[in-house]
Amino acid sequence: MTKDELKKVSDAKVYKKIKKGDPLFEEGQKLDGVFCVRDGVSKLSKLSTNGKDQVVKLATKGSVIGQRSVIAEEHTNLSAVAVNDMEVCFVPKENILSTLQRNPDFAVEVLRHMAHDLKEADDVIVNMSQKTVKQRVAEAFLYLKQNFGEDKNGFLRLTLSREDIANVVGTATESCIRIISEFKKKGFIDTSGKKIKIADERGLKDLAQGF
Repeated sequence: MTKDELKKVSDAKVYKKIKKGDPLFEEGQKLDGVFCVRDGVSKLSKLSTNGKDQVVKLATKGSVIGQRSVIAEEHTNLSAVAVNDMEVCFVPKENILSTLQRNPDFAVEVLRHMAHDLKEADDVIVNMSQKTVKQRVAEAFLYLKQNFGEDKNGFLRLTLSREDIANVVGTATESCIRIISEFKKKGFIDTSGKKIKIADERGLKDLAQGF
């Protein structure tokens, strides 16, 4: 964007705080703009025909949410809910669409961003179809460590509920709980309440890769 375009977006944006558990938007909603994550994490999920949520992505600091629906002028295909307290900026769609029409460099960059999202969606589909539930749970823990880090006591900084972990990997909550218990018995992880600590990263990586 040019300096003038950036200023117009900056002047139009609205700063919002979203409490843990509150929605940014719901599936099927018509959006009037896009959300830019300043702090916190949002889970993007799709409601299946059997009424179960499938978490398809975790949006973190720097992520843009809702751009596909705004650009395509369609209702949202996913819902977005705050995993923890969030700070976001909301940019009205008029600013996005007018800049897309005038600025080809911006349009190309938006296309690259959406193409990256499609690639991630392809990876999710492959994982769901080719890997076992245990492999996907192991990958989920490794992903959380790599992308969100650990606290001073070695526990994963981002704490997801057992239901959320199950929805990320595409299994029943009860199955996820059993696998976590099995991982703990085998020494792959330690737990303290909802918190999880990776105790044997090499073992988890071998399991995730099918060794």
